[in-house]
Amino acid sequence: MQTCVEPTVRDGLAGWCHELEEIIGQRKLQPVFQPIVDLETGAILGYEGLIRGPSDSMLHSPMMLFEAAERCQMLLALDQACLRTCAERFAELSLPGLLFVNTSPETLLVQGQRPAAIFSFFSQIGLDSKRVILELTETRPNGGYLALREVTDRCRQGGLRVALDDLGEGFSNLRLWSELRPDFVKLDKHFVQNIHLDPLKEQFVRSMVDISRQSGALLVAEGIESPAELRTLCRLGVRYGQGYLLARPQAHPVLELPLQNDMLPWAGSRRLGLRNQPLARDLLMEVAPMESKVANEAAYRRFADHPDCFAIPVVEDGVPVGLLRRHHLLESFAKPFNRELYGKKPCHMMMDKQPLVVNADINIQELSSLVVAAEQRYLVDGFIITENGRYLGMGTGFALMRKITELQLSAARYANPLTGLPGNVPINETIDRLLGMQSPFVVAYADLDHFKPFNDLYGYAAGDNLIELVAHLLLEHADPERDFVGHVGGDDFVVLMQSEDWEARLRLILREFGQQASQHFSEAHRAAGGFEVAVRSGETMFLPLTTLSLGVVKVRAGQYVSHHEIGAVTADAKKQAKKMPGNSLFVERRQPAKPAAACDCQTDLSSIR
Repeated sequence: MQTCVEPTVRDGLAGWCHELEEIIGQRKLQPVFQPIVDLETGAILGYEGLIRGPSDSMLHSPMMLFEAAERCQMLLALDQACLRTCAERFAELSLPGLLFVNTSPETLLVQGQRPAAIFSFFSQIGLDSKRVILELTETRPNGGYLALREVTDRCRQGGLRVALDDLGEGFSNLRLWSELRPDFVKLDKHFVQNIHLDPLKEQFVRSMVDISRQSGALLVAEGIESPAELRTLCRLGVRYGQGYLLARPQAHPVLELPLQNDMLPWAGSRRLGLRNQPLARDLLMEVAPMESKVANEAAYRRFADHPDCFAIPVVEDGVPVGLLRRHHLLESFAKPFNRELYGKKPCHMMMDKQPLVVNADINIQELSSLVVAAEQRYLVDGFIITENGRYLGMGTGFALMRKITELQLSAARYANPLTGLPGNVPINETIDRLLGMQSPFVVAYADLDHFKPFNDLYGYAAGDNLIELVAHLLLEHADPERDFVGHVGGDDFVVLMQSEDWEARLRLILREFGQQASQHFSEAHRAAGGFEVAVRSGETMFLPLTTLSLGVVKVRAGQYVSHHEIGAVTADAKKQAKKMPGNSLFVERRQPAKPAAACDCQTDLSSIR
């Protein structure tokens, strides 16, 4: 029976191999491109080049195409053809930004033995090698880690950069991350799908964000398909992403995303957001850049003439490519004959090719994390600030540390010491800012029922734990981009919400509080559904387990003029919520009895207790 089957298998395989040879030889591969997006701003960082076979072929799908190549022992030929096809089409379409293109470690090892040929190819098609990111698609290089590291180092010398693909598929690519120190790391879609519903996935991604900051790699999340996934990734600090939610792979890809789509976190002006955090652009210093072909002597003269000039950004057509460091260049020229040898050569030879480059709209906290995780030289020499990928100015470590200190002092002055959440002053300031912007929003007042008896019975430490539980749930379920969580004091919280699904979020908070708060009571009290406390008359009173009440007021543009008026109506909504049994939500739907301008209320949120 075996002799009857073998010819059929061989004939089928031979047909596949013949067709694959024809596809590669006659250049029938079809490239498509999927945008990789800056999740901070919505700008397109670049495109991943993906390959399809001919549409009328059994080898149209990438899976069938590469399966055939593996069986026919043509993986190297197919890999090289894919790289060539994607790069040529990317250049032909004049797509902006970076090109991410897949390659296996084995292919890179072969091509890396003659890197001049790679750079010559990119030069011939008019594609700057600095715009090409090679994605390593396998986790175990057959040639060994040392050989692969040597090859990637040679590629980097010519401007190419390296990405590690599908992080999380196996432990071996974690070693590859450690060995190669890639410029980009792409998070496997398994950890992105339904991440908002899986705390373990959240923890994994949070760890990867920390490691990427420590290593200097930029993290890209693959397979983003829902707004909830996108918002969770943004909250965890993932900077870049791609997926069907943002844009599908296309032969003629989009050049910009639909920023008006409200489901995207960057819709509208981020700088007018509730948190209003300082950004990198607030540290901006104007430092004239220098083109990469300008001679080192010109940089030397500028440093000599301007003692306060600590670094000079090097650009090519407005895009930063490096940084000339004052102490490095002056020390080099101080050595015998170095000025004569290198003075007339282009400055890109002496620049730091891996400066810290940040987007102008990155917030100060994230920038601080990047600087601290990076090398010490970034504190001394500063960092380059860009907008839409083009040079904007520079920032210094001194200015960053001063701004961080200001924020810390402000937080210490106005934040609640137990939860670290903003207190009364920032709450009232945020309300007034929203009123001034004529923005509709929702005020939700959270208050624990029977909290004092619980605190007296179980002690202040248990009371603090219950308060921290409320803070955690409010932060976890508020939209980090559109909602503001504040701690008035004690067991009282305020959430200012602009998220459209605010009611669903609040009901989820109540449900989870009901599930988790019971753990803070003894088994006997849980079984009884409450506890007894002594009252002033000496008698005992039975009280139900502590619950959470939410009083809500919807604020329309022009309805109120200050946080005092908001405080008055919120006080009443909270009272109504506390009259309802159990974990309750009361939404004030009545209209004000008199126009806002005529209101003489002087209540603010700090007085609602």
